[in-house]
Amino acid sequence: MTTSRDLMITAMDVAPGHPLERGRLSLALAGAELIDLLAAETVTLDGDRIVPGLRVPLSDRLLNEAEESLVRESPYESVADWLWRRGRNLSSAYLAALEREGQVARRRRRRLPFRTGRTELTDSPDRRTAKERWTADEPVLAALGTALGLRGEAGPDGALSETDDAAEEVLAGVNDALLELEAVRQRHDIEQAAFDNIWRGD
Repeated sequence: MTTSRDLMITAMDVAPGHPLERGRLSLALAGAELIDLLAAETVTLDGDRIVPGLRVPLSDRLLNEAEESLVRESPYESVADWLWRRGRNLSSAYLAALEREGQVARRRRRRLPFRTGRTELTDSPDRRTAKERWTADEPVLAALGTALGLRGEAGPDGALSETDDAAEEVLAGVNDALLELEAVRQRHDIEQAAFDNIWRGD
C-alpha cells in the first residue's frame, strides 16, 4: 500500500455521503505520491526542487507512473509545480484503479436496477490497512487528512511535527496549493455573481 492509495480509500471511507471536491483531493494525492517517492529514496528535495535519483521500478502502477513523469533536467521541478501538474485529474485515475481492482463498486439503485449510483468501497484488506493507519494517526496520512478537512486541526504536537523535513516541505506545499485553489474559486464565484447581476440589471 502507498500513502496515496491509503488517502484515496480514507477519503471515500471517512466521508462517503459527502465526497471531496476532486481538485482538492487530486492535489493532496499528488503530495502523497511525492512523499512516497521520497520514502522510496527515488527522489530528494533540494530546497523546494524535486531532484530525481536512479530509476527504480515500483510495485504500485500509479506511483510508478509518477516516478516516470519526473522532470529529470536541471533546474528540476518545484514542489508546487509538481502538485499542479501531477495532480490534474489524479483522483479520477485513483478511483479508476480501485474499480479495476475490485476495491470499489458502483451501488445499483433499487428502482433502476440497470443504472448505477455512487461508488462504494468494498470490504478488502487494503481498506482495513488504510483504516488502521488512519485510526493510528499515522503522521503523514493524518496531516493530509487535516488539510482536506477529514479531521480536526492537529494540535501543537500533531502529525506535521512528527515528519521529516522533506515531508514537511511537501505537506506545506499541499496546504499552500489548497489555499490557492480556494482563492481562485472564490474569485471565480465573485466574478460570476457580478456577471449574473449585469444580465439581471441589478
